[in-house]
Amino acid sequence: MIIARTADEVRAAVTGEVAFVPTMGALHEGHASLVRLAVGFGGPVVVSDFVNPTQFGPGEDFERYPRDLDGDAAIAAAAGADVLFAPAVDEVYPAGFETAVDPGPLGDELCGATRPGHFRGVATVVTRLYGLVGPTRAVFGRKDYQQLILMRRVARDLALGVEVVGAPTVREPDGLALSSRNRYLDAAGRERAAQVPAVLRALAGAYADGARAEADLRAETPTDGLDLEYLELRDAELGPHDPDRPAVALIACRVGATRLIDNVLLDPADPDRAAHELAAKEPA
Repeated sequence: MIIARTADEVRAAVTGEVAFVPTMGALHEGHASLVRLAVGFGGPVVVSDFVNPTQFGPGEDFERYPRDLDGDAAIAAAAGADVLFAPAVDEVYPAGFETAVDPGPLGDELCGATRPGHFRGVATVVTRLYGLVGPTRAVFGRKDYQQLILMRRVARDLALGVEVVGAPTVREPDGLALSSRNRYLDAAGRERAAQVPAVLRALAGAYADGARAEADLRAETPTDGLDLEYLELRDAELGPHDPDRPAVALIACRVGATRLIDNVLLDPADPDRAAHELAAKEPA
């Protein structure tokens, strides 16, 4: 694996049908799983490592966001990446850069309601990175479900020629979704964070027992003691919830200063699947 700093270096290193894994670094096993999925497509794999300033709002954690290029390189290489693309800010946003990509009304809902401009920043940087890397596929984790749906829409609506692939969420034994921000949590915070998958497990259990109406599902889902930003049911494309169609339950909350998000897919054709995916497991 090589570490490339410029788009020219990336293009010199890979040809053919490139699979791309965009990240902000601070890689962990969840990212490694995305890389392994990308490797399975059979072509070269490029992983970006870029903390994007345009998706952070005032007072957010841009300055303290974890950065560890050597650690990221080791994880990406072990997972099978061919290139780790770690550009400087002026490679991604050169002098005179003024264009932005508006992801549409969905970008102002859910996480976008409390992080104004966040998804505009995500859509812009991802579209820009597509132009620099030239992929045919891009792999995103389902933990950031709203981001996944929006990036599919951007690729479709702008005819970017990139297939956006969603990958399953990787979890700790207690069900907590792996996240770069988990490293902010102290021992007490980590214990409280386990409530997040517990809430989704309760909701998934009610769903498996036959509850379908949003009011019934919420009634079976205790959130006491959780600094909840939202808990919502939507259809799988993030439109209004339809009890007869596949759905997704999405949660965002804060544990101290750390913001956590998670979700679970709910399928009336396989109502037990969600509970199984969220079940606590013995440590490996």
